[in-house]
Amino acid sequence: MVTSRELGKTRLPLWAAGFVVLTCVAILGLSAWREWEARNADLRNAEIDVTNLAQSLIQHADDTFELADTILVGLVHRLEIDGTGPDTILKLQAYLPTRKSSERIRGIFIYDATGRWLATTEHLDFSKLNNSDREYFQRHRDSTDAGTLIGRPVKSRSGGQWIVTASRRINDSDGGFAGVALLTIDVSYFVKFYERFDIGPNGSASLLNDSGIMLARSRDESGAFVGRDLSDAPLFRSWKSRPAAAVYYFKSPLDGAERLSYYQRSSRYPLMVLASKSQADVLAPWRRAAAARMSFVLGLVLLIAVIGYYLVRQLLQRQRTAQALVAKEANFRLLAEQSSDMVTRIGLDNRLLYVSPSCARITGWSAEELMGTSALAGIHADDMERVEQAIAALKNGEAEEARFVYRQRHRDKGEIWVEAALHVTVASDSGVIDGVVAVVRDMTEQKDLQDRLASLATTDGLTGLANRRAFDDHLADEWARARRDGTQLSLLLIDVDHFKKFNDLYGHLAGDACLRALARILSAQARRPADLAARYGGEEFAVLLPNTGPEGCAEVGEAIRQALLDLAMLHAQNPPSRLVTASIGGAAALPSQTAMDSSTLVAAADRALYAAKESGRDRLVMSGQVIAWPAKSA
Repeated sequence: MVTSRELGKTRLPLWAAGFVVLTCVAILGLSAWREWEARNADLRNAEIDVTNLAQSLIQHADDTFELADTILVGLVHRLEIDGTGPDTILKLQAYLPTRKSSERIRGIFIYDATGRWLATTEHLDFSKLNNSDREYFQRHRDSTDAGTLIGRPVKSRSGGQWIVTASRRINDSDGGFAGVALLTIDVSYFVKFYERFDIGPNGSASLLNDSGIMLARSRDESGAFVGRDLSDAPLFRSWKSRPAAAVYYFKSPLDGAERLSYYQRSSRYPLMVLASKSQADVLAPWRRAAAARMSFVLGLVLLIAVIGYYLVRQLLQRQRTAQALVAKEANFRLLAEQSSDMVTRIGLDNRLLYVSPSCARITGWSAEELMGTSALAGIHADDMERVEQAIAALKNGEAEEARFVYRQRHRDKGEIWVEAALHVTVASDSGVIDGVVAVVRDMTEQKDLQDRLASLATTDGLTGLANRRAFDDHLADEWARARRDGTQLSLLLIDVDHFKKFNDLYGHLAGDACLRALARILSAQARRPADLAARYGGEEFAVLLPNTGPEGCAEVGEAIRQALLDLAMLHAQNPPSRLVTASIGGAAALPSQTAMDSSTLVAAADRALYAAKESGRDRLVMSGQVIAWPAKSA
């Protein structure tokens, strides 16, 4: 009758195959989920970029038309008081150029009730020109509304370029229609302003009125898009139900590109801006990285599948081998020769009595060459005593088995790491210990992997500096050493000024590059073997300086601050220098003269860093230094 243990052994290959399949599916699923999250993260970052851009552009548009509105109100007020007689017009013709003091204003025009030109800032003969056919003129003539009208873009009759008009009605003393005051703004002014912003090779920034008429669009020097009616686009069809500002995904009716955007209505004028990026541009870096990562994952899954296949096949083979051995009552030697590990039998005199064929793979020597030699030959001198003690304890009956890792000489590879599992053997007739069986396995790859993992656990992935864990361990060790030796220990804490604003303005890739640049400076300044530069957290770094007093600490800190300033990395949100700077707090201690632990040094440097920030940033403050705090406004 088949027992449950035998049944379990029979099903082991099936379980192994199921485990391999489950592992491959899990890796693929997790990788796909991670890539989807990375894609969404890139889209969210792009949404933040276009949101910030749209808010800046609507403010610019509001400021521009507010300036136009102010000029028009003044002109209309003056004309309604003084009238439009020849003397008034003559004075006004001389006065108008003084109001054209901004590059935003293209021209200023005054028309009488018939549309005839009365005065303008343009240098041309306007005696025969008439604008009564313009839409803005007719609307002012037919409506008593005295507010400013922002019209559709039109071709200028004085210059031929596309312009956006802002106009107001002029009334006579009886309230009747007396003419129009008009101010124009070049569409090219907005186009040039929008070109200052990096929105990708296929991104766009657009200015529209509430009716969906395109007033200006980036990368439109020829004016091909000016005046386009987009009122049938989905955004404007549901305009009344939409919020004043929101993220908006759409397919552009102008170029057919799929875009992510942010629109923002003006709170003062019938205007809106639409800042958009091409989804293809935004996702292009992600697609390249995802393709590389997924290729690696697929390769890994394929490798696991192949290894799993051979593992299952090996399990099946071993299962069949074990069944054959049970059927034929195979002895120890036959079983040992089927093992991939090196199996040896060691006599009481430490001589090798048996060596399995796998010794050629493990040590590089054949079984015939090793037979009769000492089992301790080739063991590294530093591990010899430990191995001898373990074998002696087994032979003396103090233990039945032992397991340890040690270094072993290989014939071709030099030195390798092996794991040995030892178990005592007893004579079948007397039950007395007659030797030791050792199963030896090559652990070199596993040991190298462990060493690499240990290194990764103490290194910051972005900057290559020591991480917070390594810093804490090093600080505790140096504090104890300084206490024993009676030496001084100094610490610098460095924080990049307004780093969040830097990230928001220039993006996270630029932020990472900034941190790496600072890390290179810290590595260059931490020159002595005992010095340690570490990433303390976020944009905060630390430099530990053993056997260093306050003066040396301050010298290193000032060198770091000046080196960062000399890089001249632009940071528009960090006045007054407009460069990337850092605030530095320093502290020095004599551990042998205090019962406190190393946290006091960190706290002192942290307080000094806080003082550096509060006193204006871009400076070094040492703990205990008297600082002139900036005066607070009333």
